[in-house]
Amino acid sequence: MKKLFVLAAAMLALLGTGCGSEQAVTEKKAEPVELHVAAAASLTDVMQEIAAAYEKAHPEVKVVFNFGSSGALQQAIENGGQTDLFFSAAQKQMNALEKDGLLAENTRKDLLVNELVLIVPADGGKPLQDFQQLAEADVQHIALGEPKGVPVGQYAEEVFTHMGILESVKAKAVYGSDVRQVLSWVESGDADCGVVYATDATVSKKVKVAAKAPAGSHKPIVYPAAVLKESKHMDNAKDFLSFVSNEDNKKIFAKYGFEVK
Repeated sequence: MKKLFVLAAAMLALLGTGCGSEQAVTEKKAEPVELHVAAAASLTDVMQEIAAAYEKAHPEVKVVFNFGSSGALQQAIENGGQTDLFFSAAQKQMNALEKDGLLAENTRKDLLVNELVLIVPADGGKPLQDFQQLAEADVQHIALGEPKGVPVGQYAEEVFTHMGILESVKAKAVYGSDVRQVLSWVESGDADCGVVYATDATVSKKVKVAAKAPAGSHKPIVYPAAVLKESKHMDNAKDFLSFVSNEDNKKIFAKYGFEVK
């Protein structure tokens, strides 16, 4: 009788263990939603700060960024790269995606405005005060975004064309794959000067602004954003886009030098 009692107790213990295991599996937290965000390189610092705040408020979501030139990001999206949202530094790339029917309906919005500036190294840089001086002989290496795919390079060429110095500048140009590469070349002194967005100059203590592009010398620098039609997390993507453009985050964008639309 005693053996029978011990055996019954053991079976009950095993049953309890099994129930506990099932409960543990049930209570296990679901894997977080990964939002894949393609964003222009000039947005790197501000978007990381905003995403950290979003993740704190939405612990079930992880924001995964792909920063680069807007042209390269557009191409990656067109080639089927996993992307839920796109933040471009120019209308051209967003227009192309919209024309191809790749944007989720009624999600596109103009988010930010930026300015174009000429920068030089903070220490020992050439005493430049005007874009027109880039045609002068003592300026030998000018860092620019590659104009085919990097919006900051496209805007810069518009300025040079407006001033009639494009061919002279192109002879001295070194082309970067995105605006942050242009910034890094000027920071290191590998280039005498470079053309970046005002916001890129703001985040670096190693460069100083020599001049702002004259009004009317280039198209307005407007940053559009949109959710992609093939997003696997449509509701989360729309919520993140709404969060990015709320009143609190407008202040964060302003802190980094952006004008909010």
